[in-house]
Parts: sequence; C-alpha cells; structure tokens
Amino acid sequence: MNNTYLVRDSFIAGLKKGLNGFIWIMKIVVPVSFLTALLAWSGFLNSIDFIVQPVMGLLYLPAIAALPLIIGMLAGIYGGIAAMAILPFTYGQMILMANFLLIAHNMIQEGIIQSKSGLPAFRATAIRIGTACITVIILAQFLDAGPAGPAVAGTNLPEAVPFTSMLRSWAMETAGLALKIFLIIMTILSSLEVIKALGWINNIVLFLSPLLRVMGLSEKVGLLWITAVVFGLAYGGAVIVEEARAGHLDSDELETLQLSIGINHSMVEDPSLFLSLGLSPFWLWVPRTIIASIAVRILTFWKSRVKPKIS
Repeated sequence: MNNTYLVRDSFIAGLKKGLNGFIWIMKIVVPVSFLTALLAWSGFLNSIDFIVQPVMGLLYLPAIAALPLIIGMLAGIYGGIAAMAILPFTYGQMILMANFLLIAHNMIQEGIIQSKSGLPAFRATAIRIGTACITVIILAQFLDAGPAGPAVAGTNLPEAVPFTSMLRSWAMETAGLALKIFLIIMTILSSLEVIKALGWINNIVLFLSPLLRVMGLSEKVGLLWITAVVFGLAYGGAVIVEEARAGHLDSDELETLQLSIGINHSMVEDPSLFLSLGLSPFWLWVPRTIIASIAVRILTFWKSRVKPKIS
C-alpha cells in the first residue's frame, strides 16, 4: 500500500514537473517558430543563401538549414526543433539536422557545465561541433537527403501566400507540435519520477554495466553517465559538477566521461522530441551511441599509445 501511495505521489509530482517543463519549452518554441515562419515568408532567408550555402553544402544540407542549427546551438534544442518544424525539409535532411542538434545544442550553458566538471569549455564546444559535422557527413552517405542547392534552400512562402494564410498555417503546425511535445514530456517525466522514487536508479546502473564497457567507460562513472544520459547536461549538471569536485574520479576518467556525454546525453528526452517530427527512432538513438563509443576509444588509444611517445 505504501508503494502504491509512493508511486501515485511520484507520478503526480512528475506530471507537475512535466507541465512546468512544457510551459518552459513552449516559451521557446512559440516565438522561435513564429520568427522562423516570418523570416521565411519575408524572403530574408533566401537572400542569405550565398553566405551559408558553402558550409551547409559540406553537410549535405540546404542553406536554409543554417537557421535551425544556429538557433539550436545557441538557444537550445527546443528552438532548433521549432525552426525545423516550420520550414520545408526532406525527411533525410531532418534526420541529418536532428543528429547535428542532438550532439551540438545549447553550447554556451552546457559548455560552462562541462568546464566545471572535467573538460575545458572551448575544447568541449569544439569537440561537439566537430563531432556533429563528422556524424552528419557520415550519415549523409546512407540517407537520401535530397538536393542541397538553392532549389531546396528557398521556400515558396515569400510573397506566394498572404500573411494571414502564413499565420494560419504556422498556428496549426505549432499547435500540432505543441500537443506532441506535451504528451512526450508528460510521459517521460512522470515515469522518471516513479523510477527515482522506487529506488531503481542503482539497479539500472548495475544492469547497464555491460553497456558502459561497450561505451569504453569505467563503472566508477556509471551514475554520472546515467545522470547525463537520462537527464542531460543542463538538468544533470549539478550532480556531475558536485561529483567532480568531490575528487572521486581522476582526470582521465572525467575527461572520457565528458567526451562521451558531450556527444551522447539526454538520450531519453531529446531524441523523443524529434519523434514529433515523424523521424525514425533508429536514426535518433543509434548513430550518437556509436559515435560516442568510437570517440572515447580514440581518446583512450591516443592517451595510452600516442601521447606517451610524444611526451
């Protein structure tokens, strides 16, 4: 009976957190999506194609993709998704952009968190952006992203429809996206609160110890890895920073942990949000996990074989 009350209270607490989180997210999604729709309708995005097209072309993306990517890197993943949802991208392009943003988002805040817990901010930021670019280039070889030139970069919105029609279309698309995000967030946060209340976190770490070995990580960083993977760098940052300050981990363990979670964090919530755009779960969860594992093993190899020879 006590467990029943515990689960009920935790579930309710999770719903409250989910509602607060949804309101917070929508404060980002609504203005960003509206600004994006307005910029697309005005024709401004077409006018800057020549500036961003060379860079976006290297990533097999149209010039207009620069807007969601920049928003995501600076303002966070919710803003990036809001911009993606309002612009005309192919399915393959959205997969590439999703993987870029899953790795390289909220760079300022999360870079500061990583700098306080084992990896300098500049290095953390450079690694995540570089890894995001490499991941997108690799994935583009397996996806039909469509043409990356001006034909796709430009939209048919500018001057093609009245402002009121654009506004109506934006409102309907944003409302649909908001409903999907609401359902996803409420489900995830209520479930997480129940799991925490039942004390299952340590059992989950023990269960996932084989995965930690696959990821190239020590079991000593298991709880911190789970914290970042489940809650993300921003939400789990306090736990990670405090553990780093406690001195329970050496510098090498902290560096490999930060490298892994910098690429592969918030594996529950962030990819789930992209499901609202109709993207396949495989492309949202698998590539990042593989890239993070490879990156840690490259770092480990460099430290054990290459670095001693240079020194």
